[in-house]
Amino acid sequence: MQIYMSPTVGIVTLFVGFIISAAIRAPFEARSKKVATIKNQRDELEVFLLVMMAVGLIVIPLVYALTDVFSFADHALPAAAYWIGVLFLIAYLWLFYRSHADLGTNWSVTLEIKNNHALITSGVYSRIRHPMYTSIYFYAIAQLLLFPNWIAGAASLLAFTLMYACRIAREERMMAETFGDTYTDYARKTKRLIPGLF
Repeated sequence: MQIYMSPTVGIVTLFVGFIISAAIRAPFEARSKKVATIKNQRDELEVFLLVMMAVGLIVIPLVYALTDVFSFADHALPAAAYWIGVLFLIAYLWLFYRSHADLGTNWSVTLEIKNNHALITSGVYSRIRHPMYTSIYFYAIAQLLLFPNWIAGAASLLAFTLMYACRIAREERMMAETFGDTYTDYARKTKRLIPGLF
């Protein structure tokens, strides 16, 4: 007999994870804001991508949780999907924290180069160039597995895939322009998202 998890449990679990991640980011963001920015690529595309991320990570999940607007897209998820989603959420929180901790004040929400910006190649960055992006994919997969709704479940995955596709080349070009051969050599030795694969 198949056991299904209550949609409310998945919603609460994901929102708890989101609140924890906001608490993780807050002190790093406060420290980062104190460091002057010397190069910024916050253009119309970047603003659009950030808005799309907010829609996928916050707006659509809240609409799903508080209304029945998306009820036509509901589907049943087995309890196993919930527990796999919890594992992805835990992996997200760990990697999200490690990415911020390893970056220190070099972190920013948009494409920026800070004063005394350093190329970080240690910690989780020793294996992959964009571990924070990997962590956000973990969160998006968790949302897909925790929300038994095709629209709300996939919202973060679609929004972040759009952001990644539009941003990654620009970000790596900015890093190569800033750090030259050092970044080129680093990029040759590492993968973007998954160690040894991609």
